[in-house]
Amino acid sequence: MNKGRHFMSKSLLAALFGAASCLSAAQANATQDTLFVWAGDAAHRAPDFFAVVDFDRPSPTYGKVLKTVPLPSSLPTAIPLSTGAIGNEPHHVGVSADGKTLAGGGLLSILRVQNQNFFFDITTPRSPKFLKANTLPVTASIADEYVPLARGGFFTTFMGGAAGAAPGRVVEYDGAYNEVGQWPLVPPLDDFNPHGIAIDEAHNLLLTSDFVCPLHTLNLPVGSTEFRGAVRVWDLAHRTITKTIKVGDPAVPAGTINVELIPGDPQLRAYVTGVNDGRLYLVDPGAGTAQLAIDFNYLATADAPQPWPHLFKINRAGTRLALTLNFRGKDGKVVLLDIEDRAHPSVLSVANLGKNSGPHYITYSPDEDSVVVADYFLVQDLFPTGVVQVDGDRKIHVLKTAGDVLSEDTAFNLDFNRDIKTGPARPHGIAIVRR
Repeated sequence: MNKGRHFMSKSLLAALFGAASCLSAAQANATQDTLFVWAGDAAHRAPDFFAVVDFDRPSPTYGKVLKTVPLPSSLPTAIPLSTGAIGNEPHHVGVSADGKTLAGGGLLSILRVQNQNFFFDITTPRSPKFLKANTLPVTASIADEYVPLARGGFFTTFMGGAAGAAPGRVVEYDGAYNEVGQWPLVPPLDDFNPHGIAIDEAHNLLLTSDFVCPLHTLNLPVGSTEFRGAVRVWDLAHRTITKTIKVGDPAVPAGTINVELIPGDPQLRAYVTGVNDGRLYLVDPGAGTAQLAIDFNYLATADAPQPWPHLFKINRAGTRLALTLNFRGKDGKVVLLDIEDRAHPSVLSVANLGKNSGPHYITYSPDEDSVVVADYFLVQDLFPTGVVQVDGDRKIHVLKTAGDVLSEDTAFNLDFNRDIKTGPARPHGIAIVRR
């Protein structure tokens, strides 16, 4: 009997030890998902900031702001009694190739002659540390989109030149986030206003898309905005533009805001959205063509008559595309497309975000089982004659994609009008890091 009890005791100890070992291994391999939201104080009194949000679904603080990390007040500015941390109009974001650096751009930093790009160390994602600010508006302005480089650093599109008009630039940053160069050295003079950017280093390919002349959105009446409609094909190694692909009707420029290469496509094709004409186009960089893929104008209503296809993301398999559809801040939708037939995408699901929504920025979750959307575009109130006044509900929406049907994740409830201690804020760029 004693031997039996002794045997059972050893078995129990072995089981407990095994369980503890498994638990230790699980803990060692455990990851956290952290959502970063680049946002600005709506009243332009508090510094611009990154909100650090718990994006772990099982967590009791899922969807909650864990902290905000403001820009430091020591940044330079030409505005007396102000600080370079305020009034940048936080816009797009980028995460470095190694996942350790987070970048955020200031779309309208030029108005206060401030730095336009801001870099944070996110080696420990839930404790970001400010690294540096860069690129005063000398020859490049209106900072926009980022793509990371494999060796470190980024390419960043700047829609405008020194005064906010054409030509814009693509600015390159090295792994220490110092400016390397502004490309191309001799840009097209009349209509080069790059917004979207996509890169394939293995195939020496860079694409940019021209969107709008930013100066014309700041000091001219509504209706005089100068949209663009072109995708530029670059020789990446030489940092030169080799081809310009016109998109849409030249008489009504498409407003080509976002371009993305299709993962795994043997022809290295891409999609580009036309904000001004409500369409998605398939671009073939080799052939130099852009053809209509889908027209979203069928989704127009009497209350929201003009759909603006904004940003989109393609899944890693290159089979699904999720896109924000903004109706000038009067209504908002997210559209999920099947893109396996590249030339003829089909609509799988449409999620309605409701009246007065204005979705713009979108990204997939790390497992691609949901898309995350920032519901705010741009309110130009830093300049008295700003044309663009397209707000949104200022929420972060999480839409599950199970079964190719978009459905709101009701467990996630983040409202930047309510949940920021310094007051209502405008959320724009978003990124998710798993570590």
